[in-house]
Amino acid sequence: MTTTTSDLWLRRFHPAPDAAVKLVCLPHAGGSATSFLRLSRELSPTIEVLAVQYPGRQDRIREPLIGSVAELAGLLLDVVVERDSRPTALLGHSMGALVAFELGLRMQSHGVRPVALFPSGRRAPILHRGPHRDEVQYHLAGDAELLARVARLGGTAAHLLADEYIRRAVLPAIRNDFRAAETYRGGDAVLDSPIFAMTGRTDPEVTLDEVRSWELHSRDAFDMRVFDGSHFFIFDSTTAVAAYASSALGSLATTDAA
Repeated sequence: MTTTTSDLWLRRFHPAPDAAVKLVCLPHAGGSATSFLRLSRELSPTIEVLAVQYPGRQDRIREPLIGSVAELAGLLLDVVVERDSRPTALLGHSMGALVAFELGLRMQSHGVRPVALFPSGRRAPILHRGPHRDEVQYHLAGDAELLARVARLGGTAAHLLADEYIRRAVLPAIRNDFRAAETYRGGDAVLDSPIFAMTGRTDPEVTLDEVRSWELHSRDAFDMRVFDGSHFFIFDSTTAVAAYASSALGSLATTDAA
């Protein structure tokens, strides 16, 4: 079987070629496509989840890491639009929200506007104009400090980080992705798509006002939903997140049909 570019980048855990909408999901810093396995199961077969696998991890471990949000978005443009012409929504968590936004802008400039953007667990790009709230630049920190940061956020199980072999395997991707997120400089660009922002009720990374600022990036509708949980609420409250995404996309289809 011939491997295509999209096969390298996109994982279809529950293929649903008859789904009316495809939802491209972009992982957090250090994350992989498998983090969206449960969301894919929840949404299939009504919505087909295409989970992005960044280079430099899991089955792409030998490929060079991409240390820029803008470069990642640029590489993904052809991948996302080449496969089929179905309406495409974008969902990104944490760093992935920034990649999703930049990808949406590129899609829009190429005449394939995403039907919706779901940014999760991240402040709006307009607020990314420099180091935030005197925050530590963790991509410049030592290994122990960076790994402690990841453990506090809960993105990687503590028992996995305790394994030296696993630490050596995942640390380069984690540091690379933190660099991409921490050096990202946003602007005031606007999408013609509706934005449905999501956040965890006890997320220490973002305030409600910072998440609400995503409204400034849409010429269309805006909604914000607060879920139970902390920074990684999206994986702890998957059923509720899936219901929200399904309802939002269903309401768009109803509006378009009217």
